[in-house]
Amino acid sequence: MKKKNLTLLVAVTLSSSILFSSCIGSFSLTNKLLDWNKNIDTKFVNELVFVAFCIVPVYEVSALADILVLNSIEFWSGDNPVAATGTVKTIDTQNGTYTVETEKDGYHIQKQGENKAIDLVYNKTDESWSVKANGESTKLFKYMDNKNEVIMYLPDGKEMNVELSHTGVLAFRQVADNYSFYAAR
Repeated sequence: MKKKNLTLLVAVTLSSSILFSSCIGSFSLTNKLLDWNKNIDTKFVNELVFVAFCIVPVYEVSALADILVLNSIEFWSGDNPVAATGTVKTIDTQNGTYTVETEKDGYHIQKQGENKAIDLVYNKTDESWSVKANGESTKLFKYMDNKNEVIMYLPDGKEMNVELSHTGVLAFRQVADNYSFYAAR
């Protein structure tokens, strides 16, 4: 009888964690494990580690931890306990090489060889993104309640509602191009 109750309790707990969170989640732990595997050596070693981790159930355990615990925490709190804070990526462009460091509330971007940097900062309370440079902060956009639209803040202080779709982004691009045209004059 006790085994039946325990099985029922486990089934209800698993169902509740999946049903009540209604969030697929970012699967940060599993993705970090996969990224680590991709970067340890050649593709043959990566494959051997991948197969070994499937047999030993490392991937299965990390996915289960993501599904039952980490993704639920991320959904209810808005923060992922395994977020990539402190990760630094190097990006080569035709204009130079940049480093992008992931911070708790956004990104720190700096061109190599220069002291100037910018920060992209997410404000959780009003769901907005801002850019900070040279000691000044400028709000870029804010998510609307429906999450299908944002308010873009234009250089002249005006605001523009932009639908998060191909059409909405194209409409904003046209407006932004006009500002760029007039700024260049």
